[in-house]
Amino acid sequence: MFEDSTFESTGRIRTRSRGWSVAALLLNGSVLAALIVIPLIYPEALPKQMMSILLVAPSPPPAAPKPLPQQPAQVFHGQRQLVGLNLTAPTQIPTTIRQINTPEQAPGNQLITMDTGPGIPGSDPFRDSGARPVPVVRAAPRGPFRVSQGVAEGMILQKTLPRYPPIALASRTQGTVVLQAVISKAGTIEDIHVVRGSPMLQQAAIDAVSQWRYRPYLLDGQPVAVETTVVVVFSLN
Repeated sequence: MFEDSTFESTGRIRTRSRGWSVAALLLNGSVLAALIVIPLIYPEALPKQMMSILLVAPSPPPAAPKPLPQQPAQVFHGQRQLVGLNLTAPTQIPTTIRQINTPEQAPGNQLITMDTGPGIPGSDPFRDSGARPVPVVRAAPRGPFRVSQGVAEGMILQKTLPRYPPIALASRTQGTVVLQAVISKAGTIEDIHVVRGSPMLQQAAIDAVSQWRYRPYLLDGQPVAVETTVVVVFSLN
């Protein structure tokens, strides 16, 4: 041990280290060669899971989609009689009539209009064309329509003042009664009911307003029923 720590034993130490390196290299090489050669000679020595991975073939790539069949374009083989907005007359009279089943393509998105020229007074513009004007039928207006209190007051032809109820007069009761009324096409009161007001004054207001007469309300020249608000004021003054 003392000799190994001196300078004279340098060559001996190197000789031993080189021998151990060669032996370790040979040992590792033999182990590596055994790991490579044994599975090639004896495949049964490999794990079953590894064998299934090595033996299973990869899935084939998906097949390419089939191209769609292209429909042949329809070609018009006849002679066009409409060029732009002008009609062309045939150069000669054909002896046979050829049937063309393919449709003729339109010459662009153009709107063809016909100018009939200035009208002649007293003439029927639909006589030559064979067309007749379609009569416009208007639906009958329905009601009742809602009108304001001011409009309804301007339609009054006959107005009867309410009689003050004796019980309200004795109790010095006064106030306003608001009624909702329907005026018919003839101008009479058809339906009436109380919105608010003193119970002692309601019946007197209904009796008075039921006798009122209105001018018919016209809508498109036709009388219609309307609904409005009627206010009756009872005052002791």
